[in-house]
This record gives sequence, structure tokens and C-alpha cells, in this order.
Amino acid sequence: EIGQSLALLLKLNLPAKSELSLYDISPVTPGIAVDLSHIPTDVKVTGFAGEDPTEALKDADVVVISAGVARKPGMTRADLFNTNATIVHNLVEKAAKVCPKACIAIITNPVNTIIPIAAEVLKKAGVYDKNKLFGVTTLDVIRANTFVAEAKDVNVKYVRVPVIGGHSGTTILPLLSQATVNGLKLEFTQEQIEQLTHRIQNAGTEVVEAKAGGGSATLSMAQAGAEFALGLVRALIGEDVIRYAYVDNANGETSPAFFA
Repeated sequence: EIGQSLALLLKLNLPAKSELSLYDISPVTPGIAVDLSHIPTDVKVTGFAGEDPTEALKDADVVVISAGVARKPGMTRADLFNTNATIVHNLVEKAAKVCPKACIAIITNPVNTIIPIAAEVLKKAGVYDKNKLFGVTTLDVIRANTFVAEAKDVNVKYVRVPVIGGHSGTTILPLLSQATVNGLKLEFTQEQIEQLTHRIQNAGTEVVEAKAGGGSATLSMAQAGAEFALGLVRALIGEDVIRYAYVDNANGETSPAFFA
């Protein structure tokens, strides 16, 4: 479900003359691409279906992976590991062969454990570049910005809240002490800090429960994925872009291997 919304946002916002390839095992994917192609932007969209993503990956500069099963009520992100790790492993393995220099951004949960697996796949293929593999944690950032803006009754457009750590439960660490609006530091009571931190860390579960078995966050995740992917594209064409992501952080024995 994330994929279609993400594709729409990319079709609307990618730079002119960009090419957007969609891939899924589902036979409807080429039809989704045709549907998107009728939207009047200068972005070419092509859809590919079936077991082999090779054609979709050819000449890719950025690969965004959102494939996998979604959370249901009572499940944690960790419960998705067995199924989703296999899916991502296979896609990254193919990308390593077809577009070894591409930046790979992974949305699929559980990000904290899937990114190290993707890194090992790329290492095995001899094409690993730690500066080109990203676990997308942007959803935590946009949630933090939104919740802080609501709490402080300010325009979210100007709110910035750094979020570090990982992308699961208590590994999500919003740095509220560094939160700003229009560049000015925001102040919080201890109670506000605890309430906001808890809500940001548990926002995914909030959506899962509200959907009552109908899945997890898809629309907000698509927006977050688009923000990150568009940031990567802008960086590749020479712009200065800052994004938080779960990346290889190995700087010695005292550092966590991966961190956002």
C-alpha cells in the first residue's frame, strides 16, 4: 500500500526528465504505471511485474524498497522480520548485480535489523558502500515535527525536531532539547518531554490500533519515503541536503554498528 502512494508523490515531485520504475510481483503494477503516466508531469513512469526485478533496476540511481508485510494489532515491528528480511535480501541481492552504484533506501520494517542484513548482502557481492545504504527513519522525524507543532500551537512548516537512534520503540530518540521553530529553541516541561517522547515512540502502534486490523501507517510513511527519496535525488544533483537515516556507524568498539 505504501508503494502506490509513494509512486504518486514521486511522480508529482521528481525533477523534470526523471524516470520512475515501479516493481512488484503483482500483475497490476504495469497498470498502476499507466494510471500514473496520465498525470501531467515531466516524469516518465514504467511498471514491471513478476518474479524478476532486473528490468526495473536497470540504470537506477536510487532504489527505494517498501516491499513487505504490514503490522497488525498486537504485532511489533520485530514480528515482521522473517518474512520481510527475506524479501529485502532478495531485492538487494538483485540490485547489487544490476545497479551496484545505486543509493538504496529501505522503508521495510523492522529497519533496525534489516539494514545490517542488506549491508551483508552488498558486502558479499563486493559492492558495499556504507554511504549509499539508508534505513528510512523520516517518519519518526515528521511525526515528531507534527506532534511538537500541535503541542506548541505553531506552524509545523517551521518546526525542526532531530530524531536519532533507530526505528523501533525506545530506540526512537527525539531530541526535544534541540527542537526549534523558525530557528528559535522550544522549551518543554518534563511532563511534556515524557508525553511527546512516548507518543513519538509509539505512533506506529497508534495507527495500527486505529486501523483495527486494516494495516499500519501507509500514507504518512509514503510521505516520509518521498521526502527521503527526493532528498537523495537532490543531493545526487549537487544540492546540500540534510536527512536523518539509519546508517552504518562503525567508528570503533564503543560505537553502535548502525545508528540514525
